[in-house]
Amino acid sequence: MEVVDRRHAPGRALWLLGPAMVAGVAYLDPGNVASNMTAGATFGYLLVWVVVLGNVMAWLIQYLSAKLGIVTGESLPQVLGRRIRRPWARRAYWLQAELVAMATDVAEVIGGAVALHLLFGVPLVWGGAITGVVSMGLLLVQTRRGARAFETVLIGLLLIIAVGFSFGLFFAPPEPAGVIAGLVPRFEGSTSVLLAASILGATIMPHAIYAHSALARDRFAPTGDPAGTSGAIAAAHAHAPESATAQRRADTLADARGISTPRLLRATRWDVTIALAVAGTVNLAILLLAAANLAGVDGTDSLEGAYAALRAGLGPLVATLFAVGLLASGLASTSVGAYAGAEIMQGLLHARIPLLARRLVTLVPALVILGLGIDPTLALVLSQVVLSFGIPVALVPLVALTRRRDVLGDYRNSGLTTAAGVLASVFLIALNALLLWLVFTGG
Repeated sequence: MEVVDRRHAPGRALWLLGPAMVAGVAYLDPGNVASNMTAGATFGYLLVWVVVLGNVMAWLIQYLSAKLGIVTGESLPQVLGRRIRRPWARRAYWLQAELVAMATDVAEVIGGAVALHLLFGVPLVWGGAITGVVSMGLLLVQTRRGARAFETVLIGLLLIIAVGFSFGLFFAPPEPAGVIAGLVPRFEGSTSVLLAASILGATIMPHAIYAHSALARDRFAPTGDPAGTSGAIAAAHAHAPESATAQRRADTLADARGISTPRLLRATRWDVTIALAVAGTVNLAILLLAAANLAGVDGTDSLEGAYAALRAGLGPLVATLFAVGLLASGLASTSVGAYAGAEIMQGLLHARIPLLARRLVTLVPALVILGLGIDPTLALVLSQVVLSFGIPVALVPLVALTRRRDVLGDYRNSGLTTAAGVLASVFLIALNALLLWLVFTGG
């Protein structure tokens, strides 16, 4: 019986969607929840513009990351691992990327622990351990069943997250005038700048930039090449001179996949648009829920306090769904974080460690924080600030690489796309510099 590859079947465009949905999970991790809830409860609608702007920048960044993976057949860490020639420079870049990935893990495990505590009264340390164990099960799906099965599970969790965090708005909708006023860019003191940096760090996740290129590479690996696109890349070099262009390599990959690169890029634009529309809407819903119902309420500067206030104000159903969404976000995003961390190590250090082993190692810092009794919400917000400092270090190389003909051939960025990427990088760097100045000068 003839086997039909769905890649060739007409009307199967939905089959091409998925990698951005998985990367989009990183935009709905517990750090997002803590940052957006704190911003809404503390400043009302003031920072709505930060969430919207962050989502717009995230669309561009995630598309560029996916495009790099599709056209080159390599992840961003792999490309950088080849191009950074000096070992000390490559190790230094790996170290900062590794710290960013660990900050991500801290946020996600803590979020899962807090959710289990809210739902079932589980002690925080045990909740963190349970979150880590369950995330290992999700990683087993990826290692044993492949990229598509992993996507399916995480998209299911994404739907739970969306319902859990958005449901409360149907009971207590925000004020339209307040939302509109919140679209005007402005700050109110250093605390609002800190929260803005935290929101951006949680919205534009550095590890998602690294992960999306790898997810696209793995998802669209040539048929019969379970290890990825390395076979096609090797074939390109074998059948062309050393000076072969990036375009020749991209065409070879397209032939090996049996699907054209332009079609994959069109589908990826839709994939990123849908994923970021979902993530952006849910992030905005979290901030608006807090602004409409928690502003000025004592104790709402923590996840536990927000849960209690939602329960008292909107009822146990809304509060429970909020906690369920928090748990789903912790479980899903910690799996994506471990995937990204493994890719960072493999691409930059050319060393591979099993995903499950990595999950065990990166679980320790979160459990230590929980064991020391450090305020979980404060740890979440500060972890997002750490992430915001990692954004430019991932974004600048991404923009620089995707504008080069010798990397992407005819699929390199247009001048307008490069300009947009440069503006995003400058804005994020300037925000972080302002944050440092305000913190150290007491402004």
